[in-house]
Amino acid sequence: MRTIELVFSVGWAAFWIYWLGAAFSMKRGRVDWSHEWRIRLVIIAAAVVLARMRVIRGGHHVQTDPWLAAVGLALFGFGLGLAIWARVHLGHNWGTPMTRKNEPELVTSGPYRVVRHPIYSGLLVATIGTTVALNWRWLPVVALVGIYFVYSATVEERYLAQQFPDNYPQYRRSTKMLVPFVL
Repeated sequence: MRTIELVFSVGWAAFWIYWLGAAFSMKRGRVDWSHEWRIRLVIIAAAVVLARMRVIRGGHHVQTDPWLAAVGLALFGFGLGLAIWARVHLGHNWGTPMTRKNEPELVTSGPYRVVRHPIYSGLLVATIGTTVALNWRWLPVVALVGIYFVYSATVEERYLAQQFPDNYPQYRRSTKMLVPFVL
């Protein structure tokens, strides 16, 4: 395994270990297992089909350009940093996607001042960085991750609009969903 692959493997592993450990500090709530989860299963099934068709594992063709590796590593670090900052800023208000908290709070400060879903934004940027640095064949996965995050954000926003009818519409008008000044 090359050094750059090791850096990304260790980075992602450390991130997910932190993420799972931090999950034990969230407020109680409930997850809506209805239609939204069926959509997620379709996206996961698409990823499995891509893998079986060897679209995303077509050999060991790791990128060798040091400039692309550097750009990818910078995007990776920035993305994970943004996701972690957003998670820490949410504190106990964080939850798995589409979780409905018993005592919800609308957080609009910190990274949430820049985009409404900075965790999704950060993970998407980190995934793009990994793809740029290691292997362009992972672009279908980036697309699936993007679709998943836009869908999850849209569902969460319907819930937030119901929970915070006085504050959320203004917040939504003043802050982009995933990409500052764009989307």
